[in-house]
Amino acid sequence: MTKSEPLGRLRLGVNIDHVATVRNARGGPYPDPVRAARLAETAGADGITAHLREDRRHITDADIEALSKGIEIPLNLEMAATDEMQAIALRHKPHAVCLVPERRQERTTEGGLEVARDENRLAHFIAPLRDAGCRVSIFIAADRRQIEAAHRIGAPVIELHTGAYCEHDIAGDVAARDAECERLREMAQFAHELGLEVHAGHGLTFENVKPIAAFPEVMELNIGHFLVGEAIFSGLDSSIRRMRSLMDEARREAFGEGVA
Repeated sequence: MTKSEPLGRLRLGVNIDHVATVRNARGGPYPDPVRAARLAETAGADGITAHLREDRRHITDADIEALSKGIEIPLNLEMAATDEMQAIALRHKPHAVCLVPERRQERTTEGGLEVARDENRLAHFIAPLRDAGCRVSIFIAADRRQIEAAHRIGAPVIELHTGAYCEHDIAGDVAARDAECERLREMAQFAHELGLEVHAGHGLTFENVKPIAAFPEVMELNIGHFLVGEAIFSGLDSSIRRMRSLMDEARREAFGEGVA
C-alpha cells in the first residue's frame, strides 16, 4: 500500500445529537434519536455518534441506553474524560469512545482535547476503556505535539478537528482555508506514520467535505449538525445519502474508479 492510496473504505459516522436537541426543545419524546439512528443506517451510515455531555443538553442517559440496544451499526460515545462518563462507558461498552474537551458555556465542542498537558491522567483514564473492548479515540487539533501525546498515552485513534478549516470556508477566506486544509493533510499523514488510525470531523458540509475525504490516511468522518439541519429541507435519508455520495466521489476522483 503506497501513501497515495486510501487505507480503506471511508466510513461515515452520523452524529444524532441535534435530533435530541429538537426533541428537548418541547420536552416530549419526538423526534426520537434511535429512529434517526436506524434511518441513518439504511441511508449508508457506518456508525452512529452521540455526545453525552455533562449537562445533558441534548443526548441523555436514556438515549445511550436505547441506542446501545436499538441499533445494529457501531455506537461511538463522545464524552468528556470524567469519572462519571468513564463509568457510563464501562457500563454500556460501546464499540467506540471518543474523548472530547467540554466546557459548560460553549455552544459546541471548541478545539481539540489538550492531551500533552494531561498525559499521565489520560493514559490511566483510557486503559480500562481499552481493556473493556472499546475503540478509544482522542479528538484533537491538527497539531504535531498533541498527536505525539495521543500516541504516547496509547490511544489507537485520533479524530482531527476540522472546525477551523470549515470556519475559513464559510467566511470565504480561501487562503486560510487552503492553509488549514494542508495542515490537516500533513498531520493526517504524520499520525498515520506513527501507527494511529485517523478520523476527522466538525463542521463538515456538502461544500467542504471532499478535500478532507480525499486524504488517503483518513478512515472515518463524523458529521452531524449539518446533516440534521439539511434534513429540514430534504429529509435525513436524502442528506446522508448525498454526503455518502460526495465522500465516495472524492475518493474516486483522488484515487480512481472502483475506490470509495
